[in-house]
Amino acid sequence: MPTSDTVSSDAADFWFELPPGFTEIDLEEDTESRLLRMTNVADTLFAEATPQQKFNLVVSSEYIIQTMIASGAEHVSSCLLRMRGEKLSQGTLCVLVERPASGPQSQDRQGSAKRTAAQWRQLYQDAEIGLVMLPYGISALCIRDQDLEIPGVLFGLDEPVPATMREVQFSVPLKSGPGSVLFVFMTQDIEHWAEYLDVLGDIMKSISTDEPREESFPEANWRGAEGRERQR
Repeated sequence: MPTSDTVSSDAADFWFELPPGFTEIDLEEDTESRLLRMTNVADTLFAEATPQQKFNLVVSSEYIIQTMIASGAEHVSSCLLRMRGEKLSQGTLCVLVERPASGPQSQDRQGSAKRTAAQWRQLYQDAEIGLVMLPYGISALCIRDQDLEIPGVLFGLDEPVPATMREVQFSVPLKSGPGSVLFVFMTQDIEHWAEYLDVLGDIMKSISTDEPREESFPEANWRGAEGRERQR
């Protein structure tokens, strides 16, 4: 997934697989086109949902997408999944890659992950924080709930609409040099969080430095991303 502001090379630093139900968002797409496309997808996949459910789904998703784009995301995906009980469920995945502008060309990956976890413990007192070992390497993990106020104008209302989002962050130190990749997933569907953790686990386990060969994974949906210098 090379972008115009990448600074390393044309080759991706890492690859990961998007499971079924995830659709990559074109970060250059205008908002109106994206809303229309997301509405069509919701109509197709969840024909039995009420118009209000579809509307809330699309608007909440767009709000999160805009927030992630503003944070400098290199990749954003929206997922629409059918959970147990045939419930409509939506979430958003964001991937950010950062490299320091200067410093050593290698890093203590275990030490980096531990420092990130320690910083998160100071910032988020009520979060679930720890370290996990992935096939790619060690990662810091943070799970927390956020009480947000979505602008009411998005729903045609005068007052903000309160929403509770559950967020998980994986901060994975890069093998290709100093820096890290941050995977952030958010959803309002806390009821099905355990199912989402299974899905996210598959994504994180798929991270690899090797570009997948199409003939080996003909139906897989792989994405690559490059690191970029952190702006100071």
